[in-house]
Amino acid sequence: MSTYRFYYDESEHSRKINYTTVSAINYYDNFVTMIVGWSSEKKDVLQRHAAFEEKYADRKDHNGEIKSTMFQQKQFRYGFASLNKQNAQFINDFLSLFDEEIHIYFSVVSKIEYLVLQLFQGYRNSFLIDADLMKYSITKALVTYRPKEIIKSLYESPEDFLEQLKKFFRDRIECNKRNQKLKQAETSAFQKILLVLDDISDSPELDWDYHMPFDGFKKYLGEKDIQNYILIIDKEGKEDEESKTLKVAREIGLDNSDEANSTRYPGLRIADMMVGIISKLLKGLCDSLRYKSLDESTNKKILSTGWFCLNEVQLELYKKLYQIICKWQPAWYKSYSGIYSDDLVLFNALLNFMNHFESVEQLREDIDMQGEYFNAFACEQLARYFNQRRCKLPIETVNSFDKDSYLNQQGRKVYSDSRKQPLLPLHESSQTFDVLSVGVDKNFVPSITILKDRDTVCFRIPEELSEWAFCVVGMANMGTNLFPSKVTFTCVGGKYYADIL
Repeated sequence: MSTYRFYYDESEHSRKINYTTVSAINYYDNFVTMIVGWSSEKKDVLQRHAAFEEKYADRKDHNGEIKSTMFQQKQFRYGFASLNKQNAQFINDFLSLFDEEIHIYFSVVSKIEYLVLQLFQGYRNSFLIDADLMKYSITKALVTYRPKEIIKSLYESPEDFLEQLKKFFRDRIECNKRNQKLKQAETSAFQKILLVLDDISDSPELDWDYHMPFDGFKKYLGEKDIQNYILIIDKEGKEDEESKTLKVAREIGLDNSDEANSTRYPGLRIADMMVGIISKLLKGLCDSLRYKSLDESTNKKILSTGWFCLNEVQLELYKKLYQIICKWQPAWYKSYSGIYSDDLVLFNALLNFMNHFESVEQLREDIDMQGEYFNAFACEQLARYFNQRRCKLPIETVNSFDKDSYLNQQGRKVYSDSRKQPLLPLHESSQTFDVLSVGVDKNFVPSITILKDRDTVCFRIPEELSEWAFCVVGMANMGTNLFPSKVTFTCVGGKYYADIL
């Protein structure tokens, strides 16, 4: 069995989360981590990387390393379109180091969400309130608008934080009346938040938690069935002391972890460059779409034309990054985030949007409208994610069965491609089944597991019953699990009905 070597680095890490940190001009809300790795049998990666570093030897720092700090954020103001010829070629050569055999895992975690989670740690989902959506909405509001009074009170006068938060939401609801059609959903969310804020009294403890990124990587290893591995973490702090990062990795269960200096391990420099490129793209997107004032916030915000003024090399960078992130080594846990994942969703949307252009000429045909087109595409992706947050009982992978399927929690075979799952056989009458569970996969395809002839079998259900499936999944999410139960399915005139007995 092959041994895999993985390398970890991070970007936009605030060692201390305080008011000075959050209010800084260059502050970015997301803590981004990157892990790259490959089989020990694959020796060409480091050879190609050595040739790459030799080609760009003039870019080495005083430690003899080529690190992502060589790029300034302003060089990514319009994403890859802002890169000059030399930097575009550099990133092109770097991305060319990757192929289908290299594993990529990365996480994008909101720092403000972490504080919100501490504030609402006593709140759980119930039939009356979806606490996760409430936490998402509060985080999104604070990240989007960055109200100085609230952020300042969170650190300097926590006892005033809740009152400031209530005032902020009331003010936003009033402000949204200027454009009720655009802000209808936001106003509704804020009104629901105000209903529950009166019950909260505790102030959050402000200290960063490293567990989430490593928790996602552990899930990735399990999904890929990688058991023999070594994880090397970029060394921070004193040489003779274990870092908090390493301690947390081991607490999560990543026992084969150690830390080292990036001067000795080229794999760490590869992870550093990749996380630097991704975090700067993320930050560029965030800066371009963030409201600069509360008055501006009642208008639609779209990417400027500058993002789409690409040459062939710059467009190729998006296509290469799309392959690495979205196509090669596909996995559910390849990217990982918390409840608030808007920046990650937008980043993936940008890669998919740019990848669909076959040439620069095609992109320029309607360049003045590309911002609108991307906005519509990104909003669709965000809406899908938001709806997915409302259904938190997905069909979970439990054990790999073969390359095309896995076993669910009832031990039944489920196909990764939902289209291959057999359809529940229903005819023009009523049929009753013993339903053990209802689930929804990542593509929003519903299925049920039933008891049939003393055996459990998993089926897709007709699209016409999707709304019913989402409803019962949503109820289970709120604490009311209706299964196992007998369910009668009826087909009348091509229309389907489901009754839980």
